Amino acid sequence: MATVSIVMGSDSDMPVMAKAAATLDELGISYEMNIISAHREPDEFFEYAKGAEGRGIKVIIAGAGMAAHLPGMCAALFPLPVIGIPMHTTSLGGRDSLYSIVQMPSGIPVATVAIGGAKNAAILAAKILAVSDPDLLQRLKDYSEAMKNEVEAKNARLQEKGYQHYAD
Repeated sequence: MATVSIVMGSDSDMPVMAKAAATLDELGISYEMNIISAHREPDEFFEYAKGAEGRGIKVIIAGAGMAAHLPGMCAALFPLPVIGIPMHTTSLGGRDSLYSIVQMPSGIPVATVAIGGAKNAAILAAKILAVSDPDLLQRLKDYSEAMKNEVEAKNARLQEKGYQHYAD
């Protein structure tokens, strides 16, 4: 059974949202993924959001661009954490999406990551779930250690080759 739901309003969001899925895969977290438009199919959206808890979902990761109502509407209907991912837009560079998601009314919070920040959304979802899952917490610690080791290896390469030959 899935514990995280990844939802986007359009398949144009897939390149970003796929990064959330890949990170959840890497951390061994089950998820479902859906394309549902809060504006174009409101009945289906309401059914999705109201039924998420009953399906065993613990966290929703919702990506949206422009008016970006999807994460906020999820938060209004789903009683557990919602993480919003603002999408980059051609008209305003994603600032429209960011402001729409982050400026929620009091009592309806949406944790919001950077524009296009799907990987961080997945890691935040994992951290929320790890509060009650010691095995997942260890996987997150291992993930952090691997990132640290990667940076140390890059620095060692820089020290050995110098900046002039680093990319060789």
